[in-house]
Amino acid sequence: MKTEKFFNYTNMIQAAKWAFSTRRVRQYDAVGLRDDVENATPGDLVLGRIQKISSHRRIQLRSGRPNELYPDDLIVAACGARYASDQFEGIAKIDPLGTDLLAGGGCLGKMRVRNDKMKLPTRVLPIGLLTTAAGAVLNLNQYSLPPAVRPQTLTAIGVVGSSMNSGKTDATASLVHGLSQAGYRVAALKATGTGAFGDYNAYVDAGADYTADFTDAGLVSTYEQPLPRIEQVIDTLLGAAANNGCNIAVVEFADGVLQQETAALLKNPKVRSAFIGFLYAAPDSLAAFGGTSTLKQIGITPLALTGLITQSPLNVREAEIATGLPVISREDLRDPAQASNLINSNTTIEKLRLVV
Repeated sequence: MKTEKFFNYTNMIQAAKWAFSTRRVRQYDAVGLRDDVENATPGDLVLGRIQKISSHRRIQLRSGRPNELYPDDLIVAACGARYASDQFEGIAKIDPLGTDLLAGGGCLGKMRVRNDKMKLPTRVLPIGLLTTAAGAVLNLNQYSLPPAVRPQTLTAIGVVGSSMNSGKTDATASLVHGLSQAGYRVAALKATGTGAFGDYNAYVDAGADYTADFTDAGLVSTYEQPLPRIEQVIDTLLGAAANNGCNIAVVEFADGVLQQETAALLKNPKVRSAFIGFLYAAPDSLAAFGGTSTLKQIGITPLALTGLITQSPLNVREAEIATGLPVISREDLRDPAQASNLINSNTTIEKLRLVV
C-alpha cells in the first residue's frame, strides 16, 4: 500500500546530490515521498541512498560537474532503462531492496547484462518516489520543453556511428565548432541515448549557440521508449533550436546503426526527411564498410566518413576504396571552410549565413 510522507523528508530531499538528468526539475516542488518504488515508471524521480560503490564512483550533478560518491550519500535520479554495449543494458524497474545506478548522469533501474570489462553497477537503496505537496509523483516529463512541430527553416545534419565510442561526439562537436566559426548560429542536439553530461558539455565547449538533448524533452533515456515518442523528441529539439535563433542543427544519435531505436528511426522516411544528410563515424575500415552498406540498404548514403578511423591512414585508405566516400577528420570538420563545404552542396547554405 502506498504511503505519502512530507516535511520530515524535505531536508533529505534538498540535501541530496541531484543528478544531471534532473537539471530541469524545480527542486522546491519535491516535498514528499511515496514508498511504492516498485511502481516507478520511466522518468519518475527517486530519492536513494548509496549502498555499495562499484562501477560508477561519481555522479554527474545537475550543475554540470562530477561529484565523488560515498557510502550512505543521498542522491536524486530518474527511473529509466539503458542500452550501452560497452557498459550495461538495464530496464526501468526499481527494486525496493536495492536498484542499480545504470549511468552516472542519473539513471536508476535493473541491470540485465553487462560488458565483461565492467564491474557490477553501483547499488542504491531506494527511499521513495519524490512527490509534490498534493502527492503527485514528480517525473522529468513535467519539466520538458513544450512539444513542437518540426521547423521548416532549420537545416539539420545527423551524426551516426557503428557503435559506442566510434567518435560520434567528437565529430558532432567538431562540426559545430567549424560551422560556428563560419558564421552560422548552430544548435548541437543529442537525439537518443541515456542522460549524461559528457556529450552535452562537449557541445557547449565547441561553441554551440544552443545545446539540448532528449532529457530536455522529458526522457532520462530513449531505450525502450515508443518510436512516436522519440520522433516527437527530435521535432521538439529542432523546434527549440529554431526558436533560439539557430539556422543549423547538428544532431547526434547514440550507439550504433544496428541499435533498435536508432535503426528504427533511420528507417523511417519521416525522420530522415528532417536531415539534409548524415556523417557516419567508425573505428576502422571494416566497420566503415559494413555500416555504410547497412545505411545504403535503407536509403542513406552518408555525406562522409569520420570518427576514430581518421587516426589510421591505412584504415582511411581502405575505407575510401571500399565505400567510395571521403573520410573527414575532426580537424577538417573544425575548419570553417571545410565545414561549410560539407553541407554546401546539400542546401542553400548561403541563405543561412549570419549578416555581420
